[in-house]
Amino acid sequence: MGEYWLACDGTPELLFTENETNTQRLWGTENRTPFVKDGIHETVVKGARDKVNPEGNGTKAAAHYSVVIAPGATQTIMLRLSPSRQSDPFAGTEALFARRIEEADEFYRQVSTAGTGDERAVQRQALAGLLWSKQFYYYDVDQWLRGDPAGPPPPPERSRNKGWRHLSNNDIILMPDTWEYPWYAAWDLAFHCIAMALIDPEFAKDQLLLLLQERYMHPSGQLPAYEWAFSDVNPPVHAWVAWRIYQQEKERTGKGDTVFLERIFDKLMLNFTWWVNRKDAEENNIFEGGFLGLDNIGAFDRNMTLPEGAVLEQSDGTAWMAMFAAVMLAMALELASSDPVYFDMAAKLTDHYLYIADAIYGGGQSGLGLWNEEDGFFYDKLSLPDGRKMSLKLRTLVGLLPLLAAETFETEVTAPFLDERMRWFVENRPYVARLIKRWQDTRGKGERKDVLLLALVRGSDLRSLLTYMLGSQEFLSDYGIRAISRYHAAHPFVLTTQKYGTYTVNYEPAESSTGAFGGNSNWRGPIWMPLNFLLVEALQKYHRFYGNDFLIECPTGSGKQMTLGQVAEELSRRLTSIFLRDEQGRRPVFGGNMTFQNDEHWRDHVPFHEYFHGDNGAGVGASHQTGWTAVVANLLQQARVAKAGEAAAAKKNSARA
Repeated sequence: MGEYWLACDGTPELLFTENETNTQRLWGTENRTPFVKDGIHETVVKGARDKVNPEGNGTKAAAHYSVVIAPGATQTIMLRLSPSRQSDPFAGTEALFARRIEEADEFYRQVSTAGTGDERAVQRQALAGLLWSKQFYYYDVDQWLRGDPAGPPPPPERSRNKGWRHLSNNDIILMPDTWEYPWYAAWDLAFHCIAMALIDPEFAKDQLLLLLQERYMHPSGQLPAYEWAFSDVNPPVHAWVAWRIYQQEKERTGKGDTVFLERIFDKLMLNFTWWVNRKDAEENNIFEGGFLGLDNIGAFDRNMTLPEGAVLEQSDGTAWMAMFAAVMLAMALELASSDPVYFDMAAKLTDHYLYIADAIYGGGQSGLGLWNEEDGFFYDKLSLPDGRKMSLKLRTLVGLLPLLAAETFETEVTAPFLDERMRWFVENRPYVARLIKRWQDTRGKGERKDVLLLALVRGSDLRSLLTYMLGSQEFLSDYGIRAISRYHAAHPFVLTTQKYGTYTVNYEPAESSTGAFGGNSNWRGPIWMPLNFLLVEALQKYHRFYGNDFLIECPTGSGKQMTLGQVAEELSRRLTSIFLRDEQGRRPVFGGNMTFQNDEHWRDHVPFHEYFHGDNGAGVGASHQTGWTAVVANLLQQARVAKAGEAAAAKKNSARA
């Protein structure tokens, strides 16, 4: 760094100590120096006078201000860090701050296309909070396992992440929440990049590539999940985010960053292969996955050894893999337009997708797939040692996630390749013929004949799933899609086992009623922004193919028919309304906190919670998790673009008339 000077306003007491751990307090071993890092805490908080260096030097320092502030008064303290000593360090500070505020205002004016002043304010706060989530993160697993040479040897039981000795993190990373969650998680980070791409697409791309570097990705191809268990798995959404950012940049500038796309595609193929090899226990294209980021959404911890020696075949694990394959296929075909070598990878990915699509419906064999024909819903299944399959009839987001495994393709570029691949399947894998027939039928409707749709869910089943999803007594809340159907409030799911007793799942719209996963996380009813965002985008893709020909009742039972594009807009409206003032001036995110609702000092400072109450939209969980909740900025952006498009179309039609 070189030499820097810190100028402190006024005459604070300067406290110095050494930036060394207090080993005496922690482990009972003698400190190497009489002045250790918690000496400043002891001085400021406890009033100790012998814990900091009286000679005024050390490797850690603080400026200690002691100020009495009268009620209603304010006190401003200026600090300035500079590479050289300033004769008058605080000259012109007011003008400097005014200029920086003006620059920030101008920056967000150019970025934001959100509509009302309130919408722009919410979007700006979401993006600003995301910027504040940048944090330097240092973790060298091998060093941690061996212990700090300057400290005592680590305890013998220290073995966490021992399979990740290659991992050496020394980077600035977008954290979920630098206060409550100051560590990265693979899928959280991917969602952060969606919002970050609105203001700094290059940084967003760098963050995606970061986890694919050799210092992060396991030699096997696995991505690190999170620091307390890198070997757990998160949903594989990296490819989707990378493809989304690539497409947006190409649309905005007229030229896609193919170097970025090639780099990330090649590394993600390693991760895709890891998933195929490690998470398909019975080699039937039904994926287990384990944790998969949805914490307590199921009847039991999905990382545990299951009752009766069973294997959990997950609807979401399989859906995530189908989505992964579809997005990678789209990327491969994009790259193949300039480098035909990628057609080979496109063929492999097409095959994977079709085999997964065939498997999720049971390969034509009754009872083997995850689709329940009687209920018209996807359920997880327990595969028992005696060969029996038990469907777990719990209606959760898990059963809706197959909707996400959809991708649209421009026929001009992709049709020849895809048609040839489909013909091979018809001739050589006749049991997949029903999928091929649907492929041949999937030409865009109406004026959309230039679009092909690759979708895991059959057309009739799409309607069934959406009927559940859009039911107000099922998944649809006034503020988005719930993680578990409200049906289970009156009809709890119960699973009884001989050895482990009974597992029960109820609809719980706010905090968890158990201590599982720390107790501060709950997927049994609340609204989670990242999954809702994915559902909105999936609906947009289906609408791009079906156009105005596909109408669905929304909400279910209301008699109001909508196109899938209109459903996507309605869902976006409900999600963004969590943060916006309603007709009474209330923000649902504040819930019943009247100070936040009414006090002029609080009511316009919007927090971005981890998740939201399934019935009233109040913020729940970590209150500053701007990370993935920041995608509300994208929803506001899309809403503004959609309104502008509608206005332009109306003006054009009016001119014709």
